[in-house]
Amino acid sequence: MPLQPKLTRFNQNVLSKYQIYNGIFMTLPFDTITKTGVLLPLFHETCKKGFDNGDNPTVIVDTFFKKYQARRSDKSKIDLLFRFIQYIERQVVLFDAIEDAAFPVVNNMDGIGTLRSLKESATADGKLDKLRQYLEEFKVRIVLTAHPTQFYPGSVLGIITDLTEALKENDLLRINDLLAQLGKTPFFKHKKPTPYDEAVSLIWYLENVFYKSFGKIYDYIQQNIFEGQHIDNDIINIGFWPGGDRDGNPFVTPEITLKVAKRLRETIIKNYYRDARNLRRKLTFVDVEDKIVALETQLYKIVLHEPSNLTLDSFVSELENIKKIIIDKHQSLYVTEINSLINKVHLFGFHFSTLDIRQDSRAHHKVFTDMVNVMIDSGSTIFPKNYQDLNEKEQVDILSKVKGKVDLSLIKDEETLKALRTMEAIKTIQSTNGERAANRYIISNNQTTLNVMQLFAMLKLVAFQDDLTVDIGPLFETITDLEVSHKVMEDLYTNPAYAAHLKKRGNRQTIMLGFSDGTKDGGYLMANWAIYKAKERLTAISRKYDVTVIFFDGRGGPPARGGGKTHNFYASLGPTIEDKEVQLTIQGQTISSNFGTLDSSQYNLEQLISSGIHNSLSDADLRMVPENRVVMDNLAKLSYQAYVDFKSHPKFISYLEHMSTLKYYAKTNIGSRPSKRGKAEGLVFEDLRAIPFVGSWSQLKQNVPGFFGVGTALKYYEDAGEFEKAQRLFKTSSFFKTLIENSMMSLSKSFFDLTKYMSDDPEYGEFWNVIYNEYKTSKRLILKLTGYDELMQEEPSGKASIRVRESIVLPLLTIQQYALKQIQELEKEETKDTDLIAVYEKLVTRSLFGNINASRNSA
Repeated sequence: MPLQPKLTRFNQNVLSKYQIYNGIFMTLPFDTITKTGVLLPLFHETCKKGFDNGDNPTVIVDTFFKKYQARRSDKSKIDLLFRFIQYIERQVVLFDAIEDAAFPVVNNMDGIGTLRSLKESATADGKLDKLRQYLEEFKVRIVLTAHPTQFYPGSVLGIITDLTEALKENDLLRINDLLAQLGKTPFFKHKKPTPYDEAVSLIWYLENVFYKSFGKIYDYIQQNIFEGQHIDNDIINIGFWPGGDRDGNPFVTPEITLKVAKRLRETIIKNYYRDARNLRRKLTFVDVEDKIVALETQLYKIVLHEPSNLTLDSFVSELENIKKIIIDKHQSLYVTEINSLINKVHLFGFHFSTLDIRQDSRAHHKVFTDMVNVMIDSGSTIFPKNYQDLNEKEQVDILSKVKGKVDLSLIKDEETLKALRTMEAIKTIQSTNGERAANRYIISNNQTTLNVMQLFAMLKLVAFQDDLTVDIGPLFETITDLEVSHKVMEDLYTNPAYAAHLKKRGNRQTIMLGFSDGTKDGGYLMANWAIYKAKERLTAISRKYDVTVIFFDGRGGPPARGGGKTHNFYASLGPTIEDKEVQLTIQGQTISSNFGTLDSSQYNLEQLISSGIHNSLSDADLRMVPENRVVMDNLAKLSYQAYVDFKSHPKFISYLEHMSTLKYYAKTNIGSRPSKRGKAEGLVFEDLRAIPFVGSWSQLKQNVPGFFGVGTALKYYEDAGEFEKAQRLFKTSSFFKTLIENSMMSLSKSFFDLTKYMSDDPEYGEFWNVIYNEYKTSKRLILKLTGYDELMQEEPSGKASIRVRESIVLPLLTIQQYALKQIQELEKEETKDTDLIAVYEKLVTRSLFGNINASRNSA
């Protein structure tokens, strides 16, 4: 039977099921007043008709109450709006679960971009040996980060998992019970999580999803591409930031870092124990049973924190021994299962995932300066007395040759001590969990060679002396920093001490590039183009010095933060950009939406592996031709200027402060990290984190960071009568095509009717129209550029999913805008009703959750 179109599969397996189960959900009594489920569809219809008629959110809410609930008191009306929000949050969960359950049906699990497809096309083209050769070196690392856009508490994640399973089996009674449980389970966190809480939440995915999906993918590659032979390369591995990312988060202490590393070790051992226990029931043969029982016993001792003599090497050695006996004496019975466990140990060791440490260069500078001053004052000769008076080049020279050990008992400043103790913690973690457990330190906001050498010196002086087993990864974020990044790296590559360190580390240099802050700083097109060009320059300079550069992309969920169809980006890069390894951050609700189930995790990992390998196997030359580079460069500059002018608008900051949900992000108790970096009372753009910045535009349904400047740039070519140059770029450059397709996603998720009322605002009306006009120009010219009749025309199922999600949250967004307007009006009154303002502020905060979860990649 031929496979039906993807949109048909979506409509049958997602949309139809959602309509059926949502009907059941709306009739379940979750509270004493059962009318909520009956009234919500009426409110939804009022919202839809109201916006079609050009009404504002206040008129829509008032119309609903006048028509259906005229007798309610003001307090009762607000209570009902809160209950609507609770229902909508759960509708989003229901839709998530249905979409997760249907994932392997809607998506072709053996189609283009999967490992099976990759193997078949390589075999057909006679390139199987080349594929094997490439897989011996190529790696994909996804790094889970604790950015606060995952709103579901652990209890709700459990319900989603159970609900997904029940939906797959069409178990109506169980679905009914789970929907009832969902209705009664709180979504709201009353206190902020600690960094350890965040780590535990993400370890749930490691334990329940990645352990299995990584193992399955690796087994497939070994059995089907390498024909059962051992592969030295791990190919896929996981990085981890919760508990190690100290950038702007004062709550991440050395103690937390050590605690998270311990939890990671305990969790992987627990998973091995479960597998060993299952194997014990199968390996009941002579010469084998006693060996697997002994391994299980040792693993259990570690789980119970009892003394055990089991090391990673002895564990692997004994498993290999068991495998050999099974092959030699027992006709290879259950050898696949034992081999699968060996592969998992190869992938995860005793560390499960690599815990990265990260801190801002400015914070390092303070710590380093304090440490140097303390050492000089104590009479230490590690640093010359005039160190602080030396120029940057002279300081770098001293740091290259620095020797000795810093006595931490001399350090009195708490922040300095925390930072230096974290460096000690890295060494401790390496000794307990293995070197791979914590062997990378990221410097965010890296601007200079000195930034790197200060950390280089601190790591040696505090913990590692002459045996530094840590890779230092500078993170270049702003447009200015990206433009000089290759010069910083050449300084480092030509520094004898740093070059010697690199040689010991296999001549591999990790460089991180920040899409989020790049977009916030320079706008969508410029950020992506600046990163592309920086990667080319960094590749060239690294190859010149025989260094393999590994690009680690700091990508967020939405296109505005480097997300969207991420694998398309990697498939679009040409030979001028090093591609031996794909590394990227996965964060917030993108973890649950793209990797939250075994099916979605396996599918999206395979897409990443295939996209990274695709270029090396393909005969197509993806490098950008000179005339296209000129057009791309000009488009980026034009859009950058439009974005900079927009940021410089006198109302830019106050619009975000007074007309958006920006200040409410800090009140959601969803992340341990403060919502801005600095301590200034007012809003300073530089201190603003990318997540609340992008998320606030998303809540307004304006999605500015994903398109602003694109329309203006394209219009230049239209006005000059040279639009065909932009069209040629779209047709011939995979990179530009991917950028435009992701921008279409941002435009598709915009809904300006929601905030149309702002166009009449005496203070912000003109600014709102600036945004709206750019949206209209971008949409019109992107359709002209692509030749499409509608946005996302080539992705009908993705567009359909967005349409359903946007429809679900329409009432919620209406309530949010209504509450914001009420607050604005109450703030104007001479005698302010602070209690009522607080109630509406709570309404705004509560409305954030459902919208971000529904958008799946909004922040």
